[in-house]
Amino acid sequence: MTIGTNPQGLEGKVALVTGGSRGIGCAISIALAKAGASIAIGFRTNRDAAEVAKRQIEALGRRCAIIPADVSRPEDASRLAKEVERSLGEVDVLVNNAGVATPRTLDTLAEEDWHEAIAVNLTSVFLVTQAILPAMRRGRWGRIINLSSAAAQVGGVVGPHYAASKAGILGLTRGYASWLAREGITVNAIAPALIQTDMVSSNPRARPDLIPVGRFGEVEEVASVAVMLACNAYITGQTINVNGGVYMT
Repeated sequence: MTIGTNPQGLEGKVALVTGGSRGIGCAISIALAKAGASIAIGFRTNRDAAEVAKRQIEALGRRCAIIPADVSRPEDASRLAKEVERSLGEVDVLVNNAGVATPRTLDTLAEEDWHEAIAVNLTSVFLVTQAILPAMRRGRWGRIINLSSAAAQVGGVVGPHYAASKAGILGLTRGYASWLAREGITVNAIAPALIQTDMVSSNPRARPDLIPVGRFGEVEEVASVAVMLACNAYITGQTINVNGGVYMT
């Protein structure tokens, strides 16, 4: 056995993906299921999409639970954690993917846009992580993967409210990673840029020519990174950039 890897993939593990019914979240849910995990999908309103994702996961021979929750609300985050444990068992892999991207210009950006972006994109990561962490710490094993954005690094095309919320995720990721490194729990972020989803296609400022490789990314290109992080015990506190060259480090 090679130290730091999981030779059986994610067999026997339980993964929770917030915002897991559509787009990047759905692709990550399916990829983690293919790697062996049972999947809990958190969604806010679109039950039909969650049901479709559930059928795809169950067709792979994996267990799947779909749970409605507004993870920007403390009571919903706590309830989500309890319902996953009741349905599938304690969470081993947490993917904080839920988010909103409401395009605004400097002239149209309002205070309510700021509060919504911070609550849904950033506060939710804190709330769900806090709800899930006690079980991970007891078991001394866990993988936390937070979906940030290249907007955190370059500003992006949505607006400063979105960029700020996604930048906060990077700090939160490093903060948790530094505290949990000796407890068998890794915490990392993925920062995609302009992935082909409904969120991107609905933004007229999002164009493929903004990406150095000349195209939008595919959801599967993000999902494969999430699986890699879930199976690796030696990567922590990192931001993995899946961005077609928009931001280079």
